[in-house]
Amino acid sequence: MTTSLEALHRCRLAVDLGTSRTRVHVRGAGIVVDEPTVAAVNMRTGGLMAVGAVAERMVGRTPPHIQVIHPVGGGSITHPGIARRMLRYLLGDHLPRRRPFRAAVCTPYGSNELEQRAAIETLTGLGARRVELLEAPVAAAVGCRLPVQEAAASMVVVCGAAVTDVVIFSLGGVVAARSVRMAGDALAQAVARHAQTDHSVWLPARSIRQILSDLRTAEGSQEEIQAWGRDMATGMPRCVGLSPKEVNTALEAPVNAIVEAISVVLHDCPPELSGDLLDRGIVLTGGTALIRGLEERLSEATGLCVHVPERPLTCTVEGLGALTEGAVAQQHTAAVA
Repeated sequence: MTTSLEALHRCRLAVDLGTSRTRVHVRGAGIVVDEPTVAAVNMRTGGLMAVGAVAERMVGRTPPHIQVIHPVGGGSITHPGIARRMLRYLLGDHLPRRRPFRAAVCTPYGSNELEQRAAIETLTGLGARRVELLEAPVAAAVGCRLPVQEAAASMVVVCGAAVTDVVIFSLGGVVAARSVRMAGDALAQAVARHAQTDHSVWLPARSIRQILSDLRTAEGSQEEIQAWGRDMATGMPRCVGLSPKEVNTALEAPVNAIVEAISVVLHDCPPELSGDLLDRGIVLTGGTALIRGLEERLSEATGLCVHVPERPLTCTVEGLGALTEGAVAQQHTAAVA
């Protein structure tokens, strides 16, 4: 996909519609939406009952006629109608209503035509007369202020909920890249399998998120992380304690898959640019970047320094927002066109 700085500068909305969270930047107002990508629907009436954090708290707690839907799966929009209604509700008064507007939306690297069409249909359904598509790693690189326009290698790894994009830039273009369906969701599934196999406990998604969140803040601590679940034998509620070491062991397989993707991209990188990466290292962004030990594991496997920016969760939407605000110099044009 191709676009230009001029086309992006005409956009009023910059949308990062992720599998886990939805973030929207409005020109002149900054980031106005940062909510879970979840909607609760009454299947009897078709009415939208809740979206975002409120809907997320309803997961596993609803009667049969109420469904909690994740409109984005695997990095792609799977329920455009629900996604559109969710965005309309979340944007509220920030959504232009009197006249058509332009919007920009991020897509995973290498997304296919159907995935791109779903993103376009979702935004045009909100009233956008034109939708510009930009691959997430490009927006993340701009958000991290990487000098992608220079004749030197810049490497960014965007590790979200469902997809990990690994890209090396030089002279504003993509030199080597790879996208794998292995990210935060795979880490959560690995923790769930470990709890079932070693502790005979079914853990709900909320408990798994809490485990991964506690793991981020458990640096240097060997204290067990407590989580509530359901005993597989008795069906009774049970609290289980997981040590940071065993959680990291459970995460080994999906982390190794991410390491392999990075290794493939480094292998495809021209030798003339490899030396630049020794100096600049790898920039790791996305929600999964905050998992304890991931930064060190990637550095150990590649022999390169791995840097996590100050705001890894919002780098992508900040970069796309900066492009719509016209805050990026003309020299970056090649990176987005």
